[in-house]
Amino acid sequence: MRLTILGGGGFRVPLVHRALLDDARRDAPGRVTELVLFDTDSMRARVIRSVLTAQAEGVPGAPSVRVADDLDDALRGTDFVFSAIRVGGTAGRVRDERIALGEGVLGQETVGAGGVLYGMRTVPVALDIAQRVAELAPDAWVINFTNPAGMVTEAMSAVLGDRVIGICDSPVGLVRRAARAAGADPDRVEYDYVGLNHLGWLRRLTLDGRDLLPGLLGDGEALASFEEGKLFGADWLRALEALPNEYLQYYYFRRETLRATSDAEHTRGEYLDRQQGDFFSRAAGAPERAYELWERARLEREETYGAASRAASGGWQRDSCDLEGGGYERVALALMRAVARDERARLILNVRNMGTVPEIDREAIVETVCEVGAKGARPLPCAPLRADQLGLMLQLKAVERAVIEAAVSRDRGAALRALALHPLVDSPAVAARILERAGA
Repeated sequence: MRLTILGGGGFRVPLVHRALLDDARRDAPGRVTELVLFDTDSMRARVIRSVLTAQAEGVPGAPSVRVADDLDDALRGTDFVFSAIRVGGTAGRVRDERIALGEGVLGQETVGAGGVLYGMRTVPVALDIAQRVAELAPDAWVINFTNPAGMVTEAMSAVLGDRVIGICDSPVGLVRRAARAAGADPDRVEYDYVGLNHLGWLRRLTLDGRDLLPGLLGDGEALASFEEGKLFGADWLRALEALPNEYLQYYYFRRETLRATSDAEHTRGEYLDRQQGDFFSRAAGAPERAYELWERARLEREETYGAASRAASGGWQRDSCDLEGGGYERVALALMRAVARDERARLILNVRNMGTVPEIDREAIVETVCEVGAKGARPLPCAPLRADQLGLMLQLKAVERAVIEAAVSRDRGAALRALALHPLVDSPAVAARILERAGA
């Protein structure tokens, strides 16, 4: 089976490869035997290939790795496509973040003004990819990693329908941390999770039919033992009667997070731009050390993840179990295996709503629990949303759709609406200045 990774020079590609090697060691049926990388930056693709070569040393049956010459070459004959592109690179992210902060609003990569600008830049490229997949590999499945994952998946679904599925590692990470805090095996629990990408809530966590969430919410010590409990605090979690996705920190604690982000010496984008630039530069000059340099940079990246949010909630270090990196690659490969082998699985994915949340358009992409098999992912029914949850979802879905409209039609009015209606941008005048500074 052939897997193509678009954005194959991405820093996290070795995590996907690492999971593929686990399949090779087990000689798993239907495993990936050929991995094709494509990246618009050929130097980065070559460096990542060096990392993969070192990582696969001594693993019998490791998939062959090839760097494609162009997009069409990468897509022809493939079975699965992982789309993990970053339009504008880390430099684009830096610019998005600084433009937003310059207007006194949050500009995280996928949230707020930064997410809107990133989406407008990315959607046209994602649509071009979807068209090429439809023409060259119509039977392939596209698993979208590209952020902002919800709106990019929704744009691509207009071309590919249900054959594009978006993924994120935040929901599964939340479920596993909550299960451990409640004293349960994460692999045995069932759960109710619903929302949009980077805007969702874990509302039930059951083991053998018993809901563990009320007991967890009532146990202050258990709540303080994992990331979301520390981020949001016991009082607020009890008031919500749910566990929010970590990205809701930007909405619920906007002032504190904005202050911590503004006070930081560097934005997250600036940190990653410097760190990744240094890694690729050094690894390109010493390919025999590429894996060692990558592993060192990966650990540093994980240790500093979410630093502004942690600073806004009192300052604390990440748990050692959260420093392994990845998570998203395990979701992606579980999804791929379920489709390729028709192995039934339940995963939290970004798929078309199809009535799961009746108040939202059936064709809109939501993030929720799905049953996966050879025919793809089917969203499962969920309990009704609380008014505060539904209100945020409706507002952010309007923003996402305005971004897609602006990107497709180059409509400034839609772009202005997307920014001004975002809960983290408090003024149409601010939105207009952000558009002007971005040259949108």
